[in-house]
Amino acid sequence: MESEREKRLKSARRLVIKVGTTTVTGADGEVCAERVGPIVQSIAKLMQEGRQVVLVSSGAVGLGRGWLGLHPSRLNDMVTMQACAAVGQSLLMDAYRDLFSTSKIKIAQVLLTEEDFTNWHRYSNLRRTMEKLLGFGVLPIVNENDTVSTAELEPVSKGARTPVFSDNDRLAALVMSGLEADALVLLTNVDGLLRELPRETARPEAARSTNGHAQEVISLVEEVTPELKALAAGPSASGRGGMRTKLEAAEIAMNCGGTAVIANGGGNTIERIFAGEDVGTAFLPSKRMRGKRRWIAYAADVRGRVVVDAGAHRAITQGKASLLSSGIVRVESHFSPMDVVSIVDAAGREFARGIANCASGDAERFSGKKSSQEGGKGTAASRVLVTRDNIVLLEQA
Repeated sequence: MESEREKRLKSARRLVIKVGTTTVTGADGEVCAERVGPIVQSIAKLMQEGRQVVLVSSGAVGLGRGWLGLHPSRLNDMVTMQACAAVGQSLLMDAYRDLFSTSKIKIAQVLLTEEDFTNWHRYSNLRRTMEKLLGFGVLPIVNENDTVSTAELEPVSKGARTPVFSDNDRLAALVMSGLEADALVLLTNVDGLLRELPRETARPEAARSTNGHAQEVISLVEEVTPELKALAAGPSASGRGGMRTKLEAAEIAMNCGGTAVIANGGGNTIERIFAGEDVGTAFLPSKRMRGKRRWIAYAADVRGRVVVDAGAHRAITQGKASLLSSGIVRVESHFSPMDVVSIVDAAGREFARGIANCASGDAERFSGKKSSQEGGKGTAASRVLVTRDNIVLLEQA
């Protein structure tokens, strides 16, 4: 009998596959054909089977650096990295065009910025364009437009605004979400999400971490727990992401009804994954958000923040109610009508997001005011800040 993992991956028809800088580029800043070649061949086979594939590829900055003959230490300022990206993007696409041409697969370059996700109309336009490309049998190759956008290149400082995507792992998850793809594969240079084995149970042939501890791959994840997040390391040496960002991307895929896999990009890994083999770490879907609700939860730019009282928290999480201004304790940042706002409890924990019906000034003016009702009539001082159909819960009560 097929496992749930095997059944879902064998039947997946629309796929998003992400390859990172360490997979794409060699030590001298060139395309590593030894690693990229098998990936291209596997994608070609999947497309020949009738599956639709989107490839999210890093590597432009590294290729540009190599072409310009710059030492890695020169990548210490934003303008230099953006210049390298401008040079490297054409090199990256030339390499993919040559590699995919042997299988007669046509490719398209799709360079994205945050605004393509945070603006609902641009987000919708992006989806229509991608749908058309897939309908033509073209392979879209996606990357952040690092020449004009700095979200992926900038270091994330504590307390700063969290970008919609700051690495290609999350970008791949957002593309997967927007296209309602069935599966997301994140290829890396390790075999999956690893955990250390107790010394007394570890076999001599078990894989070892840098500190000598025996490790094993976690084969299946049905819930991303705090313990799993603690296992994830920081960024990789040559790339922006790391296991932490891959785990976050996998969680987005799960919450959007898709299956995610984190696996080693070497050899014919992709073919083995979609043949249903137990390769890497698979994340099974937990729920399915659709359309605008996905956008509110993951892609929209959060402009405002409102703190609500316990009654409003309970009404939203348990009673499926709208957010009334009477339940607002305070408004912490400026926003305009139709902006997405973060809804937090008295302790500052974000539990929902929604699209505001009014500006922050109006919300503040009416906050805490109750409706006055006399005999079924009266003036309703309390206003609806966010209607229920525009609220997405980020945690269950």
